[in-house]
Amino acid sequence: MRYTRRTILAGLALAAIRPAAAQADYPSRPIRLIVPFPPGGPADLIARFVGQRIGERWGQPVVIENRPGANTAIGAQLVAKSAPDGHTLLVGMDTTMVMNPILSANLPYDAAKDFVPVTLLTKNVSLLVVRSDGPKTAAELIATAKASAGKLNMGAGTITSRLGALLFAKTAGFQAQLIPYKGSAEIVQGLLSGSVDFALDSVGSSLPIIQAGQFRALAKYSRRPLPQLPDVPSLADVTGLPTLDESSTWIGLMAPAGTPAAIVGKIQREVASIYADPATQDRLEKAGVFPVSSTPSEFASFIQSETARWSAVIKDSGGFKLD
Repeated sequence: MRYTRRTILAGLALAAIRPAAAQADYPSRPIRLIVPFPPGGPADLIARFVGQRIGERWGQPVVIENRPGANTAIGAQLVAKSAPDGHTLLVGMDTTMVMNPILSANLPYDAAKDFVPVTLLTKNVSLLVVRSDGPKTAAELIATAKASAGKLNMGAGTITSRLGALLFAKTAGFQAQLIPYKGSAEIVQGLLSGSVDFALDSVGSSLPIIQAGQFRALAKYSRRPLPQLPDVPSLADVTGLPTLDESSTWIGLMAPAGTPAAIVGKIQREVASIYADPATQDRLEKAGVFPVSSTPSEFASFIQSETARWSAVIKDSGGFKLD
């Protein structure tokens, strides 16, 4: 069979039109939003909030799938191997995109090659919390921990939070047993049950328990003002280590590598539009979730800077093995 130049050009034009048409029709079916944590934590909360809003605006349901395990690697691997068409997205975070690549030698995904950053979603604030019958100040907790000769247990979920807990103990000069959890819901239960004596957890998860009088916040891993907890000091002020102001977590939206820029941009602009509503900002911040949006390029630069910063912190601290 012979092909004329006109036939070849027509075929090339059709091939160019099909991807453009697919992008224009996006989304053409329900979107899967993979959350690599159990239900109930800040990543799950923001995923459900943003997913519901996008679904309402686009007329396609956004289905939340919780795939916890392996420090978020299970969920990340699922998305990395998904079709790059915008219908499967990852609620990634510092653990997924920064800490795992630094600390894990055999990841089932390549953070730099398998994903395209879409937008930041939140920058969270972590709290040092105890039960309401525990120490009344961070200084009292430190004194109790020093006197316990390593018998206290401390709980944390994400790798960044675990590293923050270890840095706190090291800086304050005490030893404690780190109990790793898969997510915030488990941390709350561990502290309430007495399995751990103190914990690092997000404002969003801890705030309702604090307001109910069951938890007490001793310090925050940030200098960000918290209107809900105006008297809680920065842990950097308590310990004198500025690094502890930067141990809070962040959450962002990732797509599989190869996802068309037009689709990535459409998702990013929709999130920015949702966040532009002052009522949305107020609602989320009152729940202890601090929404932040960014362009894909800004998000990519942020991930690079976070990787360089935490690599230096871990090296200066003598190294940590958290797997």
